Amino acid sequence: MSVTKTGPVRYGMIGCGMMGQEHLRNIALLDGAEVAAIIEPDAEMAQAAQTLAPGAKMAGSVAELLAVEALDCLVITSPNFRHLEQLEEIASTRPLPVLVEKPLFTDPTHAERLQAFRDSYPAPVWVAMEYRYMPPIAAFLDEAEAATGGITMLTVREHRFPFLFKVGNWNRFNRYTGGTFVEKCCHFFDLMRLALKSEPVRVMASAPAPVNHVTEADAPDILDAGFAIVEFESGARAMLELCMYAEGARYQEEVTAVGPNGKIEALVPAPTRSRPAHLGAPPVPKLVISPRDPKGPVERELPVPKELLAAGDHNGSTYHQHVGFIALVRGERSAPEVTLEDGWAAVAIGQAVQRSIETGEVVCLADHPWQHETEDA
Repeated sequence: MSVTKTGPVRYGMIGCGMMGQEHLRNIALLDGAEVAAIIEPDAEMAQAAQTLAPGAKMAGSVAELLAVEALDCLVITSPNFRHLEQLEEIASTRPLPVLVEKPLFTDPTHAERLQAFRDSYPAPVWVAMEYRYMPPIAAFLDEAEAATGGITMLTVREHRFPFLFKVGNWNRFNRYTGGTFVEKCCHFFDLMRLALKSEPVRVMASAPAPVNHVTEADAPDILDAGFAIVEFESGARAMLELCMYAEGARYQEEVTAVGPNGKIEALVPAPTRSRPAHLGAPPVPKLVISPRDPKGPVERELPVPKELLAAGDHNGSTYHQHVGFIALVRGERSAPEVTLEDGWAAVAIGQAVQRSIETGEVVCLADHPWQHETEDA
């Protein structure tokens, strides 16, 4: 349980590479928030983080960071494979409210460890799922039921740029990322569960041979494209189409839902900094509703304020996510909006997709371990 917090909320940052620095820029936009301590082992990234948060103490370890008395909460933006071990260290040392980046974990064999953490951790854990908070997708989620009359088919298409280079190239290897459909796509599986209000039953997936990274000397083993179909208990079907060599597309994400009454679409452009200057201003995010009667699409533009676009690569969503998280830390809301169970379920679907691609088989998700019996106790 969080308690009412007065005065500034002081953050501790665990990992401040590219995504961590996006969090720093967005925390700086919040009223009554400051970064008190940072751990970042890479010298170049640490210097960049210190520039963004000059008042923060630079710690040499998680233990040293947790020893900073002023901390009210933590943000974990370290490489994927470090998340669970760091959560466990926090649990054994100083449990605080945590915002942990997706994916929550990477190794399927670690589910029991995650369950033990979930069942004993006394403070709230919010899993960072930025895509929920992009203005066109947030509007899509709010209006999909009315626009469709109940979703029967949901499609997510992400046509984007390749994996970026990160410290030590950790994001190029399945053993560190959990696989592309965990690392890059678990937030889409989160959107599927959220929009359909149902749990997954079966997964089937297929992927072509990689196109990017094939000439890189360290021989990455990640995928850069593929299809995944997820069947849900409600009878609805959802599909993901990923291609990471399609950065020339007008929109990066296109999320579509269809039901007996019509169709609704959310259109999201790529990050501004990845857009070539000669193309000019990026397209404006849109929501498009296409009823069956009367026929004809109705478009609505949902522009993102310039200061939020400048603060990160996720169309302002990181800021909106922090508004919710800081309210949780202050005791103004009772529970995380994106729970540990949500983060676990999204990873589990991604792992099933990876397994289906590897084996060529349909993967059944008969058990939903994230729905532990203590969840509602």
